[in-house]
Amino acid sequence: MKPRYVKPAAIITDIEGTTTPIAFVHRVLFPYARARLEALVASGHAALADVPEPKLETLRGWMDRDEKITTLKAIQGLLWDEGYRNGDLTAEVYDDVPPALRRWARAGLRLYVYSSGSVPAQKLLFGHTREGDLTPLFQAYFDTNVGPKRDAASYDTIAKGIGLPGGEILFLSDVEAELDAALAAGMQTCQLVRAEDATSPSTRHATAADFTEVAQKFSLPHG
Repeated sequence: MKPRYVKPAAIITDIEGTTTPIAFVHRVLFPYARARLEALVASGHAALADVPEPKLETLRGWMDRDEKITTLKAIQGLLWDEGYRNGDLTAEVYDDVPPALRRWARAGLRLYVYSSGSVPAQKLLFGHTREGDLTPLFQAYFDTNVGPKRDAASYDTIAKGIGLPGGEILFLSDVEAELDAALAAGMQTCQLVRAEDATSPSTRHATAADFTEVAQKFSLPHG
């Protein structure tokens, strides 16, 4: 029997592998920040206060392991801010994402972002895309300050924060463990299986190749 998906009132989207190619994050954003860590450490910036000594080696180690540490994400966001503002960086999003987000916002769906990247970094990315500034489409942004992305309690916190029951919220991500956590919190879930990112399809969640297919499965406006 074909699964029945319920039209949500709100959509929460991940970024990496969902709205944005993984390659952009790992081949552009991460190297850009890494190349500027030494100068930041030498400056004694206040953002480094919670980084253990030796600070430069600690930060490089965190980046090498792609640690989801809030302090690291804030520092990366600080460095990316400079890159976006001086024109060194322009964010990549999949072609299907901007038109889908605009259609959904016009239709009255409430749109949110939840990513391990800091909230300022999220706003920078969506504010400097090749399709223009997408930030006005989102009502709020969430990062690991609400909790880990693989913890159901994080999704409970977000649902309470936006004032909707989990069943009226659709969470989009490419990572099955994150989707598992959202499902445990009562949310609807859909895994983005982007061919470019070679994502392995889940057997526990709805899957979609792009936002157009998400819209078709969940009765959302689509072109």
